[in-house]
Amino acid sequence: MDIETTPQDGASRLKLVVVIVNYRTADLTIDCLASLSVPGTVPDGTRIIAVEGGSGDRSAELISAAIRENRWTNAVCLPLETNGGFAYGNNRGIEYAMANFGRPDYVLLLNPDTIARPGSIARLVEFMDGKPDAGIAGSRLEHPDGKGQACAFRFPSLANEFESEAKLGPVTRLLGRWRVAPDMPREPSTIDWVSGASLMFRTEVLEQIGMLDEGYFLYYEEVDFCMRAARAGWSCWHVPQSRIIHLVGQSTGVTRHVKPSRRPAYWFESRRRYHLKHHGALYSALADLSWLCGHLAWRIRLFAEGKTSSGPPHLLLDFIRHSGPFRRV
Repeated sequence: MDIETTPQDGASRLKLVVVIVNYRTADLTIDCLASLSVPGTVPDGTRIIAVEGGSGDRSAELISAAIRENRWTNAVCLPLETNGGFAYGNNRGIEYAMANFGRPDYVLLLNPDTIARPGSIARLVEFMDGKPDAGIAGSRLEHPDGKGQACAFRFPSLANEFESEAKLGPVTRLLGRWRVAPDMPREPSTIDWVSGASLMFRTEVLEQIGMLDEGYFLYYEEVDFCMRAARAGWSCWHVPQSRIIHLVGQSTGVTRHVKPSRRPAYWFESRRRYHLKHHGALYSALADLSWLCGHLAWRIRLFAEGKTSSGPPHLLLDFIRHSGPFRRV
C-alpha cells in the first residue's frame, strides 16, 4: 500500500507525533482519528501514524480510505506484515515518523479505543512545555459519561501485589501508601507510571533510555518504560486536564465484557519479564508468593461470604501454570 509522505519543513519544528496501533479494530481507530481532527485538539502541524499491526483483515484498507475521504492530511496508515504486539507496533510507528517527518518534541502513544475530547492533547503538550523536567505525562482516562478510570499507578511491589489481590478493607487501609492505583488529585501530580492508552514522552527520554521493550507482547511495556525513565532521572506526571474517553478493553478484548474474559498467557509472561528484568529472580519469586497469598485470602473471604468470583475465569489455575516455579518451560 502506498503511503503519502510529506517531510517536515526544516524551518518549522515538529511538535508532536501521535502513534495509534490498530489490531482488528479499524472502526475504533477511525473514530479515534476523527476525534483528533477536531480543531484545537492537537497542536498545529501534528503528525499522526495509524500503525496497522498485521491484522490480516481489511483494517489497512479501511483506515487508509477513511484518511483519504476525510482529508486528514496530517495522518498516514502504516501497514505491518507482523503482529508483534504493542511495543513492536509503536516502535515501528515512531521509526517511520522520524524517518519521514524528522524528530518531534514529543511522541504520544494513543490506544485505538480512545476518543480525544476537544483540546485534550494540546493541553498535555502545554503541560510538558511548561515542565522541562517531566519526561512522561499521561491523560485522565474516563468513561463516556465522564466517570474516571484508574490510569495512574505506583510501580509493582511486594506489598501491592498482595493488596491488589486480597481486596480486603483493613489490608487496603494498612497498605494504602503502596496501593497500586492511588486516589489522584484534580491538579497535575507526579506518579510512578501512567497508562499506555494515552502516554506522552519527550524524545530526549527515548534517546536516553531507548525504545519500548519489544520483549513484552502486551501489558507491562509502559510500566517498564516509565521505570527506565525514572531511573534515568525523568519524572512522570498524571495530567487530569487532558481528558480522554477510553472504551475499556475494546482494543484487546480482555475487559470488554461485563464479566472479564480469561486472562491471556502473555499477561503472565509480561508480568514475569518485568519482575525478572528490574528486580531479579528472588524478588520475582517473592512477588509471585505475595500475589498468591493475596489471591487466596480473597477466595477465602468469598467462600466465607457465600459469594462467587466476578474476576477472570480460571485465574488461579492460569497463574500457577504461567508463573514462578510452576511455570511451564
